[in-house]
Amino acid sequence: MAVTRAQQPVATTSLPLPVRTRLAHPALLLTGILLVALNMRACLAAVSPMVGEIQRTFGLSATASGLITTVPVLFQGVGAPLTPRLTRRFGTERVVLGAVLVLGAGVLLRVLPSVAALYAGCVVIGVAIAVLNVSMPGLVKREFPDRAAAMTGVYSTTMLVGATMAAGLSVPLEHALGGGWQASLGTWSLLALIAAVAWLPQVLRSRQERAAVAAVTGLSAGPAAGRATGRATGHTAGRAAEKPIEGIWRSPMAWQISLFMGISSLLVYTLVAWMPTILADHGMDRGEAGLVFAFSNLVQVAGAFLVPLLAGRMTRQRGLAVAMAGLNGLGIALLLIAPVSGAWVSATILGVAQGGSLGLGLAFIVLRTGSAAGAAQLGGMSQAVGYLVAAAGPVGAGALHQLTGGWTATLVLMLVLATVVGAAGWGAGRNRTLG
Repeated sequence: MAVTRAQQPVATTSLPLPVRTRLAHPALLLTGILLVALNMRACLAAVSPMVGEIQRTFGLSATASGLITTVPVLFQGVGAPLTPRLTRRFGTERVVLGAVLVLGAGVLLRVLPSVAALYAGCVVIGVAIAVLNVSMPGLVKREFPDRAAAMTGVYSTTMLVGATMAAGLSVPLEHALGGGWQASLGTWSLLALIAAVAWLPQVLRSRQERAAVAAVTGLSAGPAAGRATGRATGHTAGRAAEKPIEGIWRSPMAWQISLFMGISSLLVYTLVAWMPTILADHGMDRGEAGLVFAFSNLVQVAGAFLVPLLAGRMTRQRGLAVAMAGLNGLGIALLLIAPVSGAWVSATILGVAQGGSLGLGLAFIVLRTGSAAGAAQLGGMSQAVGYLVAAAGPVGAGALHQLTGGWTATLVLMLVLATVVGAAGWGAGRNRTLG
């Protein structure tokens, strides 16, 4: 079945539409989406430079310290399947607002002077991000049906900008505020509060749309009333008619998308955890290793923006998916055979591949579904599977390194997994729509 684009309802009524003119301005919506997206990785990236200080504060072992970054990823997988039910019951706008506020609360909980609070905050942050991860593709599909892939590129790029900004500012904030790692990490709750305030107009708009539906449908049951309802809500009538994708957990394509996202994320999180250490263990200065890693993260922004734009212009994305897997494999191979002399080239290639794989995986969610409800449902499945798979990467790589005493086995296994990503992407890139 060919990929279809959602059609917008035709307006033929003269009903006053204060909802559309006051609260539904595209600039308000775009600002809200971008500020929410900035939060979706920032609080995770901000903690990485602080792990050593947190370890010393609480006297944690290396394994326990690793859980600070692993627990949020794990609970992103656990929380993802719950989100479609929440959005159907409460509406996407209210769910997004609630998730952003919970995210801010989790950031504050994480800096309280208690090990239990530290890990509880990590759990709360992971669940909140899971809800946002699943809600945003459906929201983009609904609000930008003809530009869904391009808008996916915009918000996935914004996520990476937030992560890069947080990683770069954590230590300077610690020095500027003088409150240790707690003050630095706690500051990111302010970004969540700003995003929540910016998102409020969308919640108010949604409430007014539902009131408009109730008022218009009460006037008459004729065709004119139906047309008025479509115009007054903009989206609400269409959402009411949407149905979930039947048997999504039995769909080969849904599993291919999930595996593409999951194994791609595993490769990303493994290198986030260990790339500087791999370089340093092969003789590179630790300061330079950190710069190489930061540069790779910066290049991800370009991949996350450009690849979804390309995907949206194609009916099939098979070649693009295989190219991302191939670049991942090439970057990993360079780390294997020339970890120091080829580090900067490897970082460039991996940055494009990792950012592009993130953007393409999110684009698959909107391109392979025909409705916002379907996108939310596929997002729930793919990100549940994806983050549960990804959480195993850093821990598994560390265990394999400890077992073998080197990084060769880990990098070879990652090369094999890059091949699996290519096979999954070949299936996910077919010109088909689920449902």
